[in-house]
Amino acid sequence: MSDTPTTTPHTPADPTAASTPATPVAAPVAGADDLLRAVQAGVETIDLGRQLRVGMPQSPNHPQFWHTLPRRHGDMVRSDGSSAANDMITTGTHVGTHIDALAHVSFDGKLHGGADAAAACIGGKYEEHGVHTIAPMLRRGVLLDVAGHLGLTHCEGGYEITVADLEATAERAGVTVGAGDVVLVRSGWGARFAEGAAYVGGASGVPGVGEAGAVWLAERGVHAAGADTIAFERLAPGGGHALLPAHRVLLVEAGIYIVEALDLEGLAAAGWAEFTFVLVPMNIFGATGSPVRPLALRSSDTQTQTQGQTQSGAVS
Repeated sequence: MSDTPTTTPHTPADPTAASTPATPVAAPVAGADDLLRAVQAGVETIDLGRQLRVGMPQSPNHPQFWHTLPRRHGDMVRSDGSSAANDMITTGTHVGTHIDALAHVSFDGKLHGGADAAAACIGGKYEEHGVHTIAPMLRRGVLLDVAGHLGLTHCEGGYEITVADLEATAERAGVTVGAGDVVLVRSGWGARFAEGAAYVGGASGVPGVGEAGAVWLAERGVHAAGADTIAFERLAPGGGHALLPAHRVLLVEAGIYIVEALDLEGLAAAGWAEFTFVLVPMNIFGATGSPVRPLALRSSDTQTQTQGQTQSGAVS
């Protein structure tokens, strides 16, 4: 057996591969802090980010992701026979799994905190509220699996996830949403990501919270909110992105970040209602968003205990 700790990212096509226990490295080092000791004891990881691919579904309002290889192996060979390949990427910042900075949306010409949206754009960069101002996140994460609570594979296109849905889902999961949390709302629509245009949901609409659900999250003081859909909130059938009241409530009024296009299938399959959430945006000065690869973490001991409780009937 290898002495190196390993984790296997979640593969959407294989729900059984949602998480893999990490192999402990060695006995805890004397003097190490609690976090390091927990990592050494073993951590399970679930990847919540989408793989970036040319042609993947995305909002039509943003520049598409593109990747190519300007140099391939063999294009240039060194005298010792070695060769190298390199890449070029062009992309919008709101494609794939991504985070919205507070500079992303304004209302009546104002950003969060009353900042003037026009004046805040200095030299084509949002110095105030740009994505570079988002600190790396290491926070309590909460999954509200609304589709699972409703007994659905996924909510219907255009369905508004209500406050009653959020509260009932939290109660069933045995979690309380609190200040500073990152709350992830699963509609099940993310399972349609591979379908392309169907995931974007132009004619059908897309499920998600509405203004009332966003207010509910804001009242609880969450740090960020995310979903498995293209725009986080409900999109009306045929309505596209014409109205986005949840973005106004969260980004402009409450200063709460939004994470979109998450892969929450593995998290739901694993039954993780509570976990450590990790996210680090790209440090792009003045940008309105950033592609991200968020992770859900739990100690191996926690997962073992949960499985044992489930088998003994202590967890329903």
